[in-house]
Amino acid sequence: MRGVPKEPVTGPFRLVHKEARRRALQAVAEAPEGYVVTVKEATRSTDQNAALWPRLRAFSDQLQWPVNGAMERLSSEEWKDILTAGFKQETIRMAHGINGGMVVLGHRTSTMGKRAFSDFLEFIHATAVEYGVDLQDVENAVEE
Repeated sequence: MRGVPKEPVTGPFRLVHKEARRRALQAVAEAPEGYVVTVKEATRSTDQNAALWPRLRAFSDQLQWPVNGAMERLSSEEWKDILTAGFKQETIRMAHGINGGMVVLGHRTSTMGKRAFSDFLEFIHATAVEYGVDLQDVENAVEE
């Protein structure tokens, strides 16, 4: 139709072959003034994500951890917080909560690229060895 502006081609574009690169370049060339382009490493894969949760469950099932001065079993989500903080060299921030408590401002694994997430899984493995968490069943299940 005449006079109807053409919709710009938008991404994201996974740069895995020449045609994808061509389309990404075309989208940039045709983008209206003021659009923003970001090129970054792909975030973790579905396989990497699937490998994470059985490992966290192993920590949850096998290891107690000090919380408020008492040894407790923690959930997989809580272990994810602890292991992520350890992986990031525990460079976390704390803020006062709305009702006077403390809130840990942690890191997010969802923002990690594939390489960083792979390193994170290796860190979990090394930590499991250090604390005696058996990941053999987890490792065998991932290989099958």
